[in-house]
Amino acid sequence: MIAEERAKDIGLKELSKRLEEFAKARDWEKFHSPRNLLLAMVGEVGELSEIFQWRGEVDRGLPNWEESDKEHLGEELSDVLLYLIRLADICGIDLGDAASKKIVKNAIKYPAKIQ
Repeated sequence: MIAEERAKDIGLKELSKRLEEFAKARDWEKFHSPRNLLLAMVGEVGELSEIFQWRGEVDRGLPNWEESDKEHLGEELSDVLLYLIRLADICGIDLGDAASKKIVKNAIKYPAKIQ
């Protein structure tokens, strides 16, 4: 990804389009079943978990982390996100819409305390 692309806000639909093009260019679509994508994502969640495994609680913003550790964390978070987006697409779920609806449901289920 070039520097200009990193600076702009990329939405779920753009990421989805890029993932579809990436898979098509490599003839990987035949491997992208819901089950396979879910298992791949779970594997990536495991890799993400390993980063935090022996650190105990960490401060917000990770102020005591090396930049290389933060970069590695970003890569693993991205792997999870990209598999999630691809899984949603393959299942025919509009992830942005589903997430927005879920936030509304959660607001009803867990109302803010009035002070």
